[in-house]
Amino acid sequence: MIAFLQGTVVEKTPSSVVLDVHGVGYEVFISLNTYDRLPGSGAPCRLLTHDYVREDARTLFGFMQAEEKAMFERLITVSGIGPKLALSALSGLTVADLSLAIAEGNVKRLSSIHGIGKKTAERIIVELRDKIDPLAALAARSGEARTSEQTIMLRDAILALGSLGFPQEQARKMVQSALDAEPGIRETEALLRKALSTK
Repeated sequence: MIAFLQGTVVEKTPSSVVLDVHGVGYEVFISLNTYDRLPGSGAPCRLLTHDYVREDARTLFGFMQAEEKAMFERLITVSGIGPKLALSALSGLTVADLSLAIAEGNVKRLSSIHGIGKKTAERIIVELRDKIDPLAALAARSGEARTSEQTIMLRDAILALGSLGFPQEQARKMVQSALDAEPGIRETEALLRKALSTK
């Protein structure tokens, strides 16, 4: 199992990169998101990798970010999604956008990805929705990095709504609506009150 490669970029295309690691050239397949982050030819580079082994082939898939690798590995657990289709998904949408589409059950957004039809999009949602962190989906929608205090506030509000009998998905949407209505909220109690008043 090859967990990562550290070497020099020999050549790169939007779908693959060749890394020279101590005189050995490794061809690694990548998404457009990783391609955009790669340094130029001759520059040092470290890629996280997924070592995909079948009876007739061994293929390396590479990622500049741990989040992208984690999403790739979730996607290939879905029935009918192979590594190339998973890379296509990661080329079509960012990890944040994919997380949000899955968390919200957005079939239309997922089926806009090349190679993914409506039935496959529905299968991705069914099989992965419970594996997507609702806080990550909230952060994706807001488009901002959250402090640990804000993250704790969001989690506490979602848990509090859950204890009041609201399903997690509904609780997440209620919290999002509250944040959309009043972005400056900084206390869990205030966020909870707002979420209950805007449901």
